[in-house]
This record gives sequence, structure tokens and C-alpha cells, in this order.
Amino acid sequence: MIKSSFRRALLGSISLCLLFAPLSHAQGLAQNLTQWPHVDSAIKPDAAMEAKIARMVSQMTLRQKIGQMTQAEIKAVTPDDIRKNYIGSVLNGGGSWPYMMKHATLKDWVAMSDGFYDASLKTDMKTKVPLLWGTDAVHGHGNVIGATLFPHNIGLGAANDPALIKEIGAATGKAVRATGINWVFAPTLAVVEDQRWGRTYEGFSSDPLLIRDYAKAYVEGMQGDFSKAGNVVATAKHYIGDGGTDNGKDQGVNRSSEADLMNTHAQGYYGALGAGVQTVMASYSSWTDGATGKVYGKMHGNEYLLTDVLKNKMGFDGFVISDWNAVSQLPGCLNYHCPQAINAGIDMMMVPLEWDKFIEATVADVESGAIPQSRIDDAVTRILRVKMRAGIWGQRPSANPYAGKMSAVQARDLARRAVSESLVLLKNNGVLPLKKGAKILVVGKSADNLGNQTGGWTITWQGTDNANADFPHADSLLAGIKAEAGAANVTYAATGEGVDVSQFDVVIAVIGETPYAETAGDISNLSHTARYPEDVKVLQAVAGKDKPVITVFESGRTAYANDLINLSDAFVAAWLPGTEGKGVSDVLFGHKDFKGRLSFDWPSATCPSKAQPLFALGYGLSYAKSGSVGELPVSVPVECQ
Repeated sequence: MIKSSFRRALLGSISLCLLFAPLSHAQGLAQNLTQWPHVDSAIKPDAAMEAKIARMVSQMTLRQKIGQMTQAEIKAVTPDDIRKNYIGSVLNGGGSWPYMMKHATLKDWVAMSDGFYDASLKTDMKTKVPLLWGTDAVHGHGNVIGATLFPHNIGLGAANDPALIKEIGAATGKAVRATGINWVFAPTLAVVEDQRWGRTYEGFSSDPLLIRDYAKAYVEGMQGDFSKAGNVVATAKHYIGDGGTDNGKDQGVNRSSEADLMNTHAQGYYGALGAGVQTVMASYSSWTDGATGKVYGKMHGNEYLLTDVLKNKMGFDGFVISDWNAVSQLPGCLNYHCPQAINAGIDMMMVPLEWDKFIEATVADVESGAIPQSRIDDAVTRILRVKMRAGIWGQRPSANPYAGKMSAVQARDLARRAVSESLVLLKNNGVLPLKKGAKILVVGKSADNLGNQTGGWTITWQGTDNANADFPHADSLLAGIKAEAGAANVTYAATGEGVDVSQFDVVIAVIGETPYAETAGDISNLSHTARYPEDVKVLQAVAGKDKPVITVFESGRTAYANDLINLSDAFVAAWLPGTEGKGVSDVLFGHKDFKGRLSFDWPSATCPSKAQPLFALGYGLSYAKSGSVGELPVSVPVECQ
């Protein structure tokens, strides 16, 4: 993690200040900002479009406007509901598929997309408005069986390659279009400051400037200017400061000063807004200004940051979407009723299951004066602007050239390259690269487990309850090793118990975390062994027997692992590599060198600390630059403060 003192030095290295000058999308922040900058967007306002939108809004009834502000879950809404209630958007949450069929085909996805789209054009509105369908395609099109899954963001950050990120953004957009969907809730732009946070792997780095560059590249690849068949609406999330909460607690309190929000946590938004991102998702987290002590509360009710800063000062003219039932966390609010959030600047409300109650309650709020009509008109204007820029009129989902094509949801060569670039070599006592013809013993629970390899937000929300059969176009690490070494030269024993290690030339242990997503992934300390004792046990079963042990560590965070490193002759941080295990074997066998560098500090203690990290941000060995690591001290895990 980047410590505050280091960050201040980094951001203050050039003393120029941007006071009122616009920040173009080509610029980086080498300044120590003292005021929120205006960000020049790559997508410019169009006077004729604005006039058309104004006419449309003037012709809409209140109920039609509220309908456009409503986003419902596909399992809780029908096409006829869309038609009758003028609903502006649907989403499929993690673990939600057409007709709740986990193995829904691309044909099923497109058919449902067509049904919703057609229904949105059959309302009695004077000008028909097509709907947007949003999905969490955060490392490829993760809800779709057979889709290529890229390394999670923490691995992509280690690759330090914005051009690669742009390609992945474009490939993900194309995959989403193959299912008829036109909106993606990505990229995540959190600056993660405490790896105990369960969403750490959704962050590219603790380096805000890398995140800024990645945000720009990702949005350019995924959304572009909507001129390509694979372009979809992108989302910058979760605004703002979600990666800096106390103790890494999900949905917790960020106590940064406003200057720190501006110079650190906003960096990704400068990149994304500059590239023309059209939607921003508000965070579940809260903000208390660490400099003044002022309590702003939950972000969904923070008018200052949502409206004054994002829309007015930074110049964002797209729309703000709420997160799943997040408004219920505001005082006095329910899942479906929260005038405070709309007044604060939420334009579209993600009310997945109680959308009908939201429409009724919000109509009543406007009629009573609790929400000004002008706020509703502004929200609908923003929604129509995004829809019009995205060109979704006349874009029936099945008419897209990628619709229904399995080839469009696969980008295996790209993902394999991303895996190979993301691997970070932390230790190598001369045992890598592997030699052809070696007799290899593979151990560890994750060697042939595609669920562990792909992590959370994969087919299901938490990434759990998945079997290898759910990944028909994928290679486990074990499959990659066998393909490289020859199946006859590879033996797999998950626990390593009862195996005569002397019969082998080398041992590869594939260990690490099991899948998790938000909230469930929060931990109390950084000790890996405290949570996964089976991993140190498997290393103990094979280490110290005169055969080199190479550990491939799959994780969604940097973790305290001194005991595991001590038992390993080589130690590789593989993160959560996705479906392409051969990207790992490509590097282990020396066809490619290690290029990855840590995008987070690697901790030297079981609790987040100001002490020197074991391996600092930017660390990484290669075959050209090998490195031996001596015996490391091993600490007993403690409860962190």
C-alpha cells in the first residue's frame, strides 16, 4: 500500500497547481491539486442532440420520467412490466442469468435482450426510448458459461501495461455485445489502502497514477466513441474513496481529507472522465473529512461530492447510477424509497427487486415537493443523453454482428498473454525456469480448480459453487503444466501426502485463496496460513526433501506468507489468473520472462503496518534478474487494530 507520506511526496513532486484550468484526458496529475479540476471529456456536447432531448423530456409524463430512472433485476421484471412502466434499464446481478439457468446459452441471453428491448419500444410514450441492460463484466463476461475470463484487476495492475488494458476493455465489450447487453459496470477505480478489504483484487493498484492511466485505457477500449460494434457504455466505480475505508472494511468510512480524495482517490475518475465514460456508480462507503472532521455520511446521499464536485466542478454530464439497494443505508430510507439520494445527485436507481414500489414512492415524492421536478428533469436528461450518445435507437440486440457468436465471448490468446505479463516472481533460488523432460510432482488444492483460479464475480456473485465443468473453454494450471511437460511426466497429488518426492525432479505447489467477493472477502489480518492452514501443510509435506519446490500463489491480495516463502525455492504471485492457466506455464518453462511487478506492497507483518514491506510496490524478479531470499521471520497472527 502507498503510505500517506509517500503519496504526499509523490503527488507534490511537481508544485504546479491546477486551480480552474481544465484537466485534459491526456494529462496526468503531477500536480498537488488544491481545488477540484474540470476534466475535458473526449465526448463533447452536441447542440442538436441537446435540443432533441429537451423536446423529449418536455413531452414525457412524470411517471414516464420516473420509469426511465428505474433499473430492475432481470429475475424480477418481465417485458410487459417494461412496457407498462416505461422502465429505463435492467441489470443482471452476479449469479443472475436468463430464466435463472446457470448454463443459459448465448441464444438465451440474446433472446431475453431482444424481448426487453422490444418491450421498451412498445410503450405509449410519444417518443419511444430503448432500455440499457447493465452487467458486472469485471474480468471478462463473468456470468456467461464459456466466456474467456481475464486476470482480475490486481493481476492486470502488476502487468503495468495500459495498452493491454485497452485491448481487454475492447474484448470484454465485444463479449457483452454477444449476449445482447449494452452496458458494463466496470472499471473499478478504487485506490486500495488496506489489503484486508475483500474487494482488493478489483483494484488495479495502490498507485493512483497507474489507476488513472488504466482508467483512460479501459474506457477507450470498452466504450470508445460508440463507433464500433463491440462498444458498450462503461461505468467508473465506486465513486469515491471505497478503497480507503477504515481497516479495509467494506462499505465502511473513508477518513481522508478532501485534498487526499482529490489527489489520490479521484485519480481514476480523472482518467475515465477524460476518456468520456458515460456513467458513474456511487459507492456504498461513507466519507468523513479527516482534516475538518465534517461527517458527510453515505456517498449515495452526498450532494457535495455527487453534484457539486462530480457534475458541476469536474463537468461530468453522463448519469450517476446507485448500487444494489445501497440507498437503504441512508437514514430514513428504504430499498425503494429515498428522496435524499435523488436530491443528492443519483440519476438512475438500482432497485432490483422492488422497482414497482420505487416508481410509486418517487412519483408521490415529486407530487409532494420532496423532490423538485427540476431534479427529475435533470436526471432524465442525463439518462437520455447517454442513451443517445450510445446510439441504442435502432440497435436491436440480435442485430449486432457479435450477437450469439461464441467466438465473440472468447479471447483466449489475449487472456493468456495477460496472465503471462501479470505474474510476479518474488523468489528464485535458481530453480526456474523449468527444464523440458523433468519429472514433475504437482500438489495443492488450486492446481486443477478453475473456481479458485478465476475467483469471485465468476458465474456466481461470490465465485463459489462452480465446478471445472462450468468452464468449457479453459485450462487449469495443471492442464498447462501437462501440456508443456507432457502428461506422462506429471503426477498430481492434491495434498502431497504419501508421495515419494524423491521420484521427481521438482515439485510445483499451486495454493492460495478460495473465491470470495464483496463483504465476504473482508479479513481481520493478512496472514494467509491463519485462513488456509492446508496450504502450509501441503508445503510441509513436500519441502526439505532435496527436491526444489516452486510455489504458485493464487490470491486476490498481497498477503503475509513468510512461512510459505520459507518452504519454497521459488515463489510466484499469480493473483487470480482467470481461465488461461497456460499463461502461467508459458513463463514457468521459460518461453516468456517474468514481466510483472507488484502493484501493491507485499506485507512483512500480519497486520497493515508502517513498517518496511517485505517486497515494495514495483518489486519483481526476472530470469535476467534472479534473486535469492533468505530465511524469513515468521510471526504469529494477531487481531489487528
